[in-house]
Amino acid sequence: MEQNFKNHTRLVAGYHGITGLLILAGLIGSIVNLIKADAHTHYSAALLVVVFLGLIGIFWYARVFALKAQDRAIRAEENFRHYILTGKPFDKEIRLSQIIALRFASDDEMPALAKKAVAEKMSQKQIKQAIQNWRGDYNRV
Repeated sequence: MEQNFKNHTRLVAGYHGITGLLILAGLIGSIVNLIKADAHTHYSAALLVVVFLGLIGIFWYARVFALKAQDRAIRAEENFRHYILTGKPFDKEIRLSQIIALRFASDDEMPALAKKAVAEKMSQKQIKQAIQNWRGDYNRV
């Protein structure tokens, strides 16, 4: 499928849907179990709540850390692409979010759009909407 502004976001059903819902259901179930626990089972019920809170943290940070690593790679790749196209690195005023959006711009429009993004302080969404020739990023997860 060809990527464009309307379909470039990606949700992975197994991760975002099933795993997320299972962890949330487990947390809710463990809280109900803790509320209904008697004195003999209170410790193990509380421990289950702690385990599911830890799983939520792992679920969240696994995604955040992967995105941060991808953002760093995108910044380096796009700065190099800009250098190849213009002979100069990105303007020091450009924000990471702008660079991330510029990765979808074709080589023909990227340098001018990068200047415009800095000058007009364009948001990520505004940059993506301004792109005429979309260049898909099929490697990001």
